[in-house]
Amino acid sequence: MAFKSEELAKAYWRDNISLVLKLLAVWFIVSYGFGILLVDVLNQFTFFGFKLGFWFAQQGSIITFVILIFVYVKRMAALDNKYEVHEE
Repeated sequence: MAFKSEELAKAYWRDNISLVLKLLAVWFIVSYGFGILLVDVLNQFTFFGFKLGFWFAQQGSIITFVILIFVYVKRMAALDNKYEVHEE
């Protein structure tokens, strides 16, 4: 990647790290928060016949992770275009 200036490179990486931290926070909340900490509260509700806390622990965190991958790809493509470091 060739940046036009050092300031653009720093801004790019600052935005990149910010995005990664936000996505990791979402994943942490869904997998650890919903699947472990709030499991008893969520188990009062059902989802497709399963207790909601159990569902988040078994399927919800995995599905969320896959969705976050697609969000990351889309947002990074937009970030690359914004800073003009995209591939031809």
